[in-house]
Amino acid sequence: MQILALRTLLTVLLLGAGWASAAEHLSQTEALALAFPGATLERKEHFLTEAQKEQVRSKYVVCYEARVDKELQGVAFFDTHVVRTQPETLMVAISPKGTILRIEVVQFREPQEYAAPDRWKQQLVGQTLGPKLSLKADIKPLSGASLTAQAMVDASRRALAHFQVLYPPVAPR
Repeated sequence: MQILALRTLLTVLLLGAGWASAAEHLSQTEALALAFPGATLERKEHFLTEAQKEQVRSKYVVCYEARVDKELQGVAFFDTHVVRTQPETLMVAISPKGTILRIEVVQFREPQEYAAPDRWKQQLVGQTLGPKLSLKADIKPLSGASLTAQAMVDASRRALAHFQVLYPPVAPR
């Protein structure tokens, strides 16, 4: 009986070691609180029109609006995608003016040596949707984690595109 228990424990430890390199970083709630401290958050579900679908290639988009005293502080999108062979989930928070406020990793299942450091992610902050948001323009490549870098840039571009479609600028009165 002890040998069976020891084998079971050893199996669990060995199987668990495979996940040791993958990590859950933050919950959605924690990521939203970091991006919008003190704000009231509201989950919004959007069913896009045919014209909107053509722009962003999505039929359905979920986002979180952050408000303080009814004033929009920003909108957050969660984007799940595959980096190499494993999923990553990012929160991309967008300002009311359409610039990236913050990016947080919610889930990263690849080995940690492929994770983007915070200092690298900082170069995405302040970016808008345009040609400069590219690894061939303003965003420096990430040595040893080029697929992670490209995935983060692509997720940022998707979030910004969703923001532009769902929150078009209001013309001044």
